Amino acid sequence: MKFLKFAGVLAGLLVSGVALAEGDASSVSSSGLVAIGSALAMGLAAIGASGGQGKAAGSALEGIARNPGSKDAVFVPLLLSLAFIELSALLGFVVAFLWLQK
Repeated sequence: MKFLKFAGVLAGLLVSGVALAEGDASSVSSSGLVAIGSALAMGLAAIGASGGQGKAAGSALEGIARNPGSKDAVFVPLLLSLAFIELSALLGFVVAFLWLQK
């Protein structure tokens, strides 16, 4: 239910910004929509990466808590997975900045 309210508010904000824009139709450019798309790309990349990192770290800590002797075997794959997840977030930021430069 909260997600539907959030989606409704987000849609209202996006539509109202376009509806309240000043100027005639011939002077409207797509730079505003590119900026909104870039912001959404960066936000989704950050949300996805933080969720993935939390899940990976939680699972690793749960495995270590169940079997403390497996700490050495879990640590390196955990660091590699966190690095790959962070790389995907950074690629999201790069794509957003490349869109913004267009």
